[in-house]
Amino acid sequence: MKDYYEILGVNKSASKDEVKKAFRKLASTYHPDKKTGDEAKFKEISEAYAVLSDEKKRAEYDTYGKSYAGGGPQQSQGGFNWGGQGVEFDIGDIFENFGDIFGGGFGRGAQRARGNDISIDIQLSFKEAVFGTKRSVTLTKTNTCTTCEGTGAQKGSEMTTCATCNGNGKIRESRQSVMGNFTTVRECPDCNGQGKIPKEICKDCGGKGVVRSAEQIDINIPAGIENGEMIRMTGRGEAIQGGTPGDLYIKVHVEQHASIIRDGQHLMSTLNVKLSDALLGNTYKVTTLDGDVSIKIPEGIKHGEMLRVKGKGVPVSSSRRGDFLVKVSIDIPHKLSRKAKKLIEELREEGI
Repeated sequence: MKDYYEILGVNKSASKDEVKKAFRKLASTYHPDKKTGDEAKFKEISEAYAVLSDEKKRAEYDTYGKSYAGGGPQQSQGGFNWGGQGVEFDIGDIFENFGDIFGGGFGRGAQRARGNDISIDIQLSFKEAVFGTKRSVTLTKTNTCTTCEGTGAQKGSEMTTCATCNGNGKIRESRQSVMGNFTTVRECPDCNGQGKIPKEICKDCGGKGVVRSAEQIDINIPAGIENGEMIRMTGRGEAIQGGTPGDLYIKVHVEQHASIIRDGQHLMSTLNVKLSDALLGNTYKVTTLDGDVSIKIPEGIKHGEMLRVKGKGVPVSSSRRGDFLVKVSIDIPHKLSRKAKKLIEELREEGI
């Protein structure tokens, strides 16, 4: 005797809605039309659902246990009966949240057609990525026909009801599954879901409503964008008649800077400082993305110490920026003159 509760993964106190929810989840995985499908497993969960979703059958199953003889699929002229009782499934209700998972929408699950997405790559300099910039690209892609504005009809032409779908925009098709016969709904291929077709088709697009053409697209690159980030421009992909255009995805590649690296909202570079300046202090010029700035090296600075130039980093908002960090690297001379050695020896005698 099969344990139907165990098959669906619910306990014996599960409500009818909980049983249906469990079946939906398993059916979306094991339906034979899917890549992960398993016909034997699907029959098993369908059998369990047929019993547990019916109050009378469930009561008999709970009462008689191993003696229950109501389960098991039996082929009939009208599809599949469960235990010969002719249980009917409301496929539209069971699968309404799965959309087109089985190659066509179930009732309310049908969706509007959508054009293809497009992906491109752009190269930015380090400075452009930090401060943001604008780019224009020309793409040859499928666009909405400007002559007929996507209708596929010659200007002034009347629209007539599509004979294929009788003006519904959708076509219903019967299919047979292990669960019996059910109906799938798909968009009408002749009118592209519009329900109407033109008496005279547009000469520029041949009635397709879309044409292959070049389009210039202006791209706003936001300040602070990082290498590898993706910009999405909704509706700037390929058009499709009777549907919504796809999206344009722009992948950003940022060039490295010769002396500056990025650390989140801060920028950073290394400054080489002479030993004497590290001991006595001095003023140095540092190259930032805003130009050269003067920075004071305090007396007795240590190797690896970090100095900060405020507000010269990556823009965080229209009124605030990160900082520019300067890492001090003290140059130790490899060779010393006699005079330099004598001076260093005098410093050593003083304990420095």
